Amino acid sequence: MTEPGSHEFSTSASRLAYDGAVIALRVDDVVMPGGRSAVREVIEHYGAVAIVAIDDEDRVAFVEQYRHPVGARLLELPAGLLDEPGESPRRAAERELAEEAGLAADNWKLLVDVAVSPGMTDEVVRVFLAQGLRETERPEAEHEEADMRILRVPLSGAVEMALRGEISNATSVAGILALHAARAAGTDLREPDAAWPLRPSALARRRHGDGE
Repeated sequence: MTEPGSHEFSTSASRLAYDGAVIALRVDDVVMPGGRSAVREVIEHYGAVAIVAIDDEDRVAFVEQYRHPVGARLLELPAGLLDEPGESPRRAAERELAEEAGLAADNWKLLVDVAVSPGMTDEVVRVFLAQGLRETERPEAEHEEADMRILRVPLSGAVEMALRGEISNATSVAGILALHAARAAGTDLREPDAAWPLRPSALARRRHGDGE
């Protein structure tokens, strides 16, 4: 038996169980300590970006969007998939901020990377801070986004709403609290194009031939 923390986990077999529009379900046989294998189901995801867009009045731009899996409208940061081949996370964030909130930003920093549910999916979301906001053209929305409201909430109020459970989207909670904590500690934020070791790649590689 190896010492805890030293086992090299490997995949002895893998099969695709489902291939959907924005996710795939892969079933892996993973070699565990002691030599036995265990089945692990992995939801493959493109990965995503989200944006804490904060204006000169210290208000955060939110969208209120219906989310069918939970059957409710959630207050969320503008966000979207990294499903465009060759598009950088920073460029995707700029696109999503325009599409969802009708905003552009002059100043960008990186807040946090959030592994949404690493026990079941490789989805990781990169959360940006956008400042120096200005209005820009917003494309015509469709599907759930056609019902989406755009709101601006003071950062202090958004922190309180998260702690009261009124903002429950994981990425939004992480982004709001990260900005609040960074300000309190005087932490320098990373540049928007910083390395991203956990960026998902399996789904993009299968569909587009690469992981970018």
